[in-house]
Amino acid sequence: METVRAKANIVTVADAQALAERACELFVTHAQKAVATKGAFCAAISGGHTPKQFFELLGEEPAASAVPWKDTHLFWVDEHCVPPDSQWSNYKLAADTFLPKVDIPAESIHRICAESSDCKVAAHSYEETIRKVFGLQPGRLPQFDLIILGMGADAHTGSLFRNSYAVFEKDDLVCAVYFMDGKRNRITLTHPVLCAARDLVILISGAEKAAALKDVLTSERDEVQYPIHTIWPILDRVIWLVDSPAAKFL
Repeated sequence: METVRAKANIVTVADAQALAERACELFVTHAQKAVATKGAFCAAISGGHTPKQFFELLGEEPAASAVPWKDTHLFWVDEHCVPPDSQWSNYKLAADTFLPKVDIPAESIHRICAESSDCKVAAHSYEETIRKVFGLQPGRLPQFDLIILGMGADAHTGSLFRNSYAVFEKDDLVCAVYFMDGKRNRITLTHPVLCAARDLVILISGAEKAAALKDVLTSERDEVQYPIHTIWPILDRVIWLVDSPAAKFL
């Protein structure tokens, strides 16, 4: 079988700051292109440590003015089942970095209301929001203009983890992810939604990701062991944006 590396579009940059700058450039370019083409830009972003510098740049010039925020709809790839002011909230990371500094309408910020006591209810509510904004008919998938992903040292992306049924969810746009070991439950977009996007960018930074990235890119396709392999069918639409420490084994 063909490995992922054979088809992957890997862009290597010097360090985390260069990664943030390149990610910001890609976000601006995709936003301007989408608005010029169809009048709106729909993006989904992720949380974690890696995108923080990128988010900070979105709230600064020139990006703050270059992104057509009034025509932008912002979503999240996944969220921890915590209140929006929790230190673990992916929404809070965006709210603490760029959201207050840009001219995006409040009604165009579509966070996952994961503070609900019932994660399944929260997942269903988020799916309904997506269907409403995209005007989807039953059975149809949203086509995000850009989805920003990360990858964990265990090769998960979004909240698609090893040995989780969520990796194989095909019927829903959004699903709840439960853990039995005391970890925080999560809500995530499913892989068909990721694969329906026009473009995806995967941000990978840090030496702690290097071994996992090598395995992901040189192994045969295996969504159970490497959940990020769920995007294997659409690699021609994926940019792997990697800093030098994370790329040291490539």
